Amino acid sequence: MDDLELIIDLHKGALRLGPGSSEETGKALKLTNLNLSEDLKIADIGCGSGAQTLELARLTRGKIIAVDLFPEFLEKVKEYAEEEGYKERINTLQCSMDDLPFEEESLDLIWSEGAIYNMGFQKGLLAWRKFLKPGGYIAVSEITWLKEDRPPELEQFWSGTYSEMHSLEVKKDQLKNCGYELVGNFTISENSWLDNYYTPMLSRIPDFLKRHQEDKNAEDLVKEEQHEIDLFKKYKDYYGYVFYIARKI
Repeated sequence: MDDLELIIDLHKGALRLGPGSSEETGKALKLTNLNLSEDLKIADIGCGSGAQTLELARLTRGKIIAVDLFPEFLEKVKEYAEEEGYKERINTLQCSMDDLPFEEESLDLIWSEGAIYNMGFQKGLLAWRKFLKPGGYIAVSEITWLKEDRPPELEQFWSGTYSEMHSLEVKKDQLKNCGYELVGNFTISENSWLDNYYTPMLSRIPDFLKRHQEDKNAEDLVKEEQHEIDLFKKYKDYYGYVFYIARKI
């Protein structure tokens, strides 16, 4: 397997492919002024296995298009949607987030938890804006610096991992410059990282390594993930995922 295939194999059994929680999905949704009893059209971009997709279906009466590049994750979305009774309201779409087929001004809400970084925060905001109806909303969680003076070890790691990692104020300016009005933001909890993302990942690693015995790339991937976890535990006060909820203007 190449590196991407190994990453998919490590994460394909996960309910969440990044930090988050049902409570925080609900909190972000409440910050929009949308009428949740209406037949909203929602796109969940970079949906992964669909934990937040299901929560959006629970909390709204809308029709949700779950978008992801990888069929392994979309199959999980379909499976969960059928189990929970949302098969009629959740549809899946396999495509790249930078080549979406939506009609302009067709969506009431664009959702993306921990995924917009694949395009880059500002590039994603600009590219997706045209799909929102006038006054429509976007809600994205994005990794963000929470303090200015940061340990060199941490700076070095994230500068090599995600060059667009910026402060809260920079992210707010980017939203404004891309044609949005920020209506709310909050930092997701430590438990959303540890209990919902990192701990389940650690539990999958032994079986993952058994499937890929003597594969140095698999071993290196595990070391990278462990290093990221160790850094979060050590420096969690310096950065986090921030949910940004904004209205198209």
